[in-house]
Amino acid sequence: MDTHKSMMAAGCDPLVCLQGKKTVVGAKQLKKALLNGRANQVFLAQNADPALTEPIEALCLQNQIKCAWVANMADLGHACGIDVGAAAAAVVD
Repeated sequence: MDTHKSMMAAGCDPLVCLQGKKTVVGAKQLKKALLNGRANQVFLAQNADPALTEPIEALCLQNQIKCAWVANMADLGHACGIDVGAAAAAVVD
């Protein structure tokens, strides 16, 4: 799959986009949110296992959901307010 990991969502720092919003964290929960139509924007960590991130990226493309890449799992976890890294997270309804 051709990924654009160097590209971030235009003008959207994950620390800002995720702050104070309802989120889901983790690949399994995020897939459920995408399949249920609840995810508005998805964030994936560049250093996460591609076996986790590629199917999520494909679902985002299929469902026309914005997908942004962040530098690493630690930054994404911090942006979500958790003390561990996260491979994937999303802002949900």
